[in-house]
Amino acid sequence: MGVGSQRIAVEKPEVADTFAVRSLAPDILLFANLGAVQLNYTYGLEECLRAIAILEADALILHLNPLQECIQAKGDTNFKGLLDKINILCSKLPVPVIAKEVGNGISAKMAQQLIEAGVSAIDVAGAGGTSWAKVESERAENPLLQELGRTFTDWGIPTAECIADIRSHYPTVPLIASGGLRNGLEAAKAIALGADLVGLALPFLQAASQSPESLHETVQLLIAQITTVLFCTGNANLASLKHSHVLQKLA
Repeated sequence: MGVGSQRIAVEKPEVADTFAVRSLAPDILLFANLGAVQLNYTYGLEECLRAIAILEADALILHLNPLQECIQAKGDTNFKGLLDKINILCSKLPVPVIAKEVGNGISAKMAQQLIEAGVSAIDVAGAGGTSWAKVESERAENPLLQELGRTFTDWGIPTAECIADIRSHYPTVPLIASGGLRNGLEAAKAIALGADLVGLALPFLQAASQSPESLHETVQLLIAQITTVLFCTGNANLASLKHSHVLQKLA
């Protein structure tokens, strides 16, 4: 499980406990989350350590959201020199760093630079899910920003393309597929393309907004969908599926 940006928790300690979910999930992977661009706006090792401590996190996600910041009123658009700062941070943190986009995708070329900077894993967060350009367009009061957001609503690299591109160049780097995935079949396709983990948000949020029972049913359905793919493709587990080259059977 990865949480949303913890910037508010770092800057307003009184709300930090709303992120403290470790007691409810004592044995799962939990990922802390901060905007990478904040490293150019006073954030450093101390703030990252605070985010990790609040969550008792196993890793820190640094999310990359240049398009969102361009459209956001008073957005933080100074991304200059971030790779050097990420490199320093990766060398000092006690947990791995995951680089994540927010819905526009990460190319193999960008992945290369992030890996060379010391990032341990990539969450591609490709186009196809939430469009933060559209979100910021709806929030904007400035007509120029409204139109700018509409123009870039569909901007980005699709999730499947990101996974295939990065995996072809980096066969061992841990990859997370997210961005527009809605069910277990799509999750299985992402694994077959080469992802190690898959991230979904909307199905869980929709179910959770209804009831705990609905959320439980959604989880069970996702498991059933994935196990059905494994059964029908003759794979005993997800690791086998990842190396089975059966994607053409899932189309």
